[in-house]
Amino acid sequence: MEVPMRIDDAGRVHLVDAIPVLRPEEQIVEMMLDGWRNQQLSRNLQFATIDQRISCVRRFIAHSNEEPWNWTPTMVEEFSADLRSVRHVAHATLRGYQNSLRAFTSYVSNPDYGWDLVCEKHFGTHPAQVFFDWNTARHVQEDDSQPQRRPYSREELDALFDHADDEVERIGTTSRKGWQAAYRDATMMKLAYAYGLRFNELSHLQTIDFARNPHAPEFGKFGVCKVRFGKARRGSPPKGRSVLTVWRWTPPIIEDWLANGRGDPGTLDLFTSERGGLVGETTLLKRLKRYRKDLGIPDGVDLHSFRRSYATHLLEAGWDPRFVQDQMGHEHASTTGIYQFTSDEFRRSSLRAVLDRTVDNALELGARRNT
Repeated sequence: MEVPMRIDDAGRVHLVDAIPVLRPEEQIVEMMLDGWRNQQLSRNLQFATIDQRISCVRRFIAHSNEEPWNWTPTMVEEFSADLRSVRHVAHATLRGYQNSLRAFTSYVSNPDYGWDLVCEKHFGTHPAQVFFDWNTARHVQEDDSQPQRRPYSREELDALFDHADDEVERIGTTSRKGWQAAYRDATMMKLAYAYGLRFNELSHLQTIDFARNPHAPEFGKFGVCKVRFGKARRGSPPKGRSVLTVWRWTPPIIEDWLANGRGDPGTLDLFTSERGGLVGETTLLKRLKRYRKDLGIPDGVDLHSFRRSYATHLLEAGWDPRFVQDQMGHEHASTTGIYQFTSDEFRRSSLRAVLDRTVDNALELGARRNT
């Protein structure tokens, strides 16, 4: 059998001289994926995102044991049911799979790309969109986080940071091996909270990302943290922002790490692994989980909880919500509101203040009427 076609840079299929192949189904699937890759590259999506989406398509093909031109809505429902009931994936993960597959089927079923003619010619059928609103998960609320995900309490943070420092001292007195990694991870945890950073933002910090804040000279040369690898919008590069230092204990932590902990002065990276590259998220997560287990802190409090805690504690301390929104790098105030967890103590004190103010106003009004 012959497959007379080629793929252009925009992902369109074109007829060319006959190309004999032994397995036309496999060949056309691969050409579909190559074409879809080109289409996504033209949208400026990240390479990792494209590879993840293509992997998802291959997974669906393996599960259904059918090529894209034979897919049906029933296969969609069976695949989704397997992910939920057998693999127990999170809601956001399921929706991510479905969105990737919907994008692929939109591509191969669009007549502008020519796959309908190719499949009609060789297989007597054509690809169709099988992912609809009625058989896929919808994104109907801003926050998909699990209920157990929460910020650290101040007591938990104090205990965690003290435990991390104790481990650095313990390892340092028993053996040199592992001391620097423990010190590095302890510093990373503290800075994740000090600036409300995501892990990717934290791991890419460099020594040149700190600057003076002329309005807060007491912080010295660490008054501003320039985040260069903020969360990117789809099809856009990482979004940068500047985070102002707000706590006096932050600069001494950075200064001490640069003076006594950071091993390789030949690199600009603030934190490096034992092999010289950037620290992997799994590395920091393993240590955090071990410390959390030692202290009896619940599993729902994770690495991202440092960021949740940062927003929560600033808002509880009376910082302006717009300031917190800018510090977090959120475009919309509603996104910052997702992180606005308030402690029971703060709620009680706020309620008491309002009630006392109401009583005072009532007494003052009564006194005026009597006079």
